[in-house]
Amino acid sequence: MAGFLQGKIAAVTGSTKGIGRAVAEALAREGASVAICGRSQVEVNDTAKDLTASTGANVAGIAVDVRDPAAVSNYFNFIDKTYSGLDILVNNAGIGIFRPVVDLTFEDWKVTLETNLSGVFYCCKEGIPRLRQRGGGSIINISSLAGRNPFAGGSAYNASKFGLNGFSEAMMLDHRNDKIRVTYVMPGSVDTDFSPRSARASWKIAPEDVADVVLSVLRMPERTTVSRVEMRPSIPPK
Repeated sequence: MAGFLQGKIAAVTGSTKGIGRAVAEALAREGASVAICGRSQVEVNDTAKDLTASTGANVAGIAVDVRDPAAVSNYFNFIDKTYSGLDILVNNAGIGIFRPVVDLTFEDWKVTLETNLSGVFYCCKEGIPRLRQRGGGSIINISSLAGRNPFAGGSAYNASKFGLNGFSEAMMLDHRNDKIRVTYVMPGSVDTDFSPRSARASWKIAPEDVADVVLSVLRMPERTTVSRVEMRPSIPPK
């Protein structure tokens, strides 16, 4: 039976592992054609092959560093040539460097803000005109509870996610009349390689849980925008 996203075209950044891969797979299982990306072309090729085989959907991608506007533009040109349109953009690519401010290097700060915030802007700048051409669509930004809850050692990461939340809300107001729905999802601890191996644990949110939330947002009738979703582990360690 065809999924509810049959005929739709989606782009998911940072989609060779973790949350991004789970989201790409979920969209593909619902019938969407999915353009993936990651830093390594080998990982992109392997992921596209695996997801195409497991879902039967059209999954393809290229290597992209979302910090580079030219690379982002190339990614969206690839989407144009491969799929001829865009309906859904999921901005998931992210990085976390956790140190006290005095120990953060200039490069730590720069790479965190450029990946987690500027990279989303570059993708939205490219994606919005394409969504407009399709008569509207959805942008879902994967943020974090760190976007409203600061913690020691998280200054760069907190700043990037606080900024992403504000950016997402303003963009929603800018483009709601273009029939573009903007949502940001704020998971707490997720069981992915983003966490150190020593911190991986079954009590954490699974990447597939975040993917299920993305699908739930997309299932909402066009008259309704889910602007923000918060997710927490149900029973964290005491």
